[in-house]
Amino acid sequence: MPPTAPVTELSSRGTLELEHVELTYPGADEPVLRDVTFRAEPGQTVAVIGSTGAGKSTLVNLVPRLFDVTGGTLRVDGVDVRRLVPERLWSVIGLVPQRAYLFSGTVRSNLLHGKPDATDDELWEALEIAQAADFVREMGGEAAGGLDAPIAQGGTNVSGGQRQRLAIARAVVKRPEIYLFDDSFSALDLATDARLRAALRPVTREATVLIVAQRVSTIRDADQILVLDDGLVVGSGTHGELLETCATYQEIVESQLSAEEAAA
Repeated sequence: MPPTAPVTELSSRGTLELEHVELTYPGADEPVLRDVTFRAEPGQTVAVIGSTGAGKSTLVNLVPRLFDVTGGTLRVDGVDVRRLVPERLWSVIGLVPQRAYLFSGTVRSNLLHGKPDATDDELWEALEIAQAADFVREMGGEAAGGLDAPIAQGGTNVSGGQRQRLAIARAVVKRPEIYLFDDSFSALDLATDARLRAALRPVTREATVLIVAQRVSTIRDADQILVLDDGLVVGSGTHGELLETCATYQEIVESQLSAEEAAA
């Protein structure tokens, strides 16, 4: 439903607040998210980790209003997102969904969805950051390649990892106030993941970043890590703090890392 008194302007800082947020799907007996509260400021990275079905992607999808909360409040720059004109809300968000989707066209036309007036230099810079420039330069063979290389509907002519990197480049081109990465690094090998995240840091330094991840290595440097279990936040803190205080996080770490890696 459209807001009765729509808000069309934001301070464009990118502050994200969830206060006692709950989500229950229509017809469901139990909520998929319960009493989720946290705040993310510009310059901060907040990560969400948990087992499959814990509600991680659902949490991210609340921000652009792919679902609306059924309890509590979600605010961007102090404004309840349900009161915001959708176009204004979407203008401050760069979402890389769990299943990265590309449109039929070219590399260029896909990236321009992030910023329609972006220059070629801006597009190549985004591709470099997303660790996608090398394979884009090689696309197309003797025919039109590079930015003009063809992309099939859904991105079926590129690999899963390439599709994820192009979707990340599309978000980077936009330079949003809020970046939402929904398990956006899972199809990348560890070395590419590390290079990409290092390249992202200068770009996202003044933005708010929310990352959903399955790999501890992807989120261990986050300012705050939320541990979700069955829709409930069962731990919150840094990697080091959670290793001492959260049994669920300890189990996740132990399943992925050796003791030496965890302590590094």
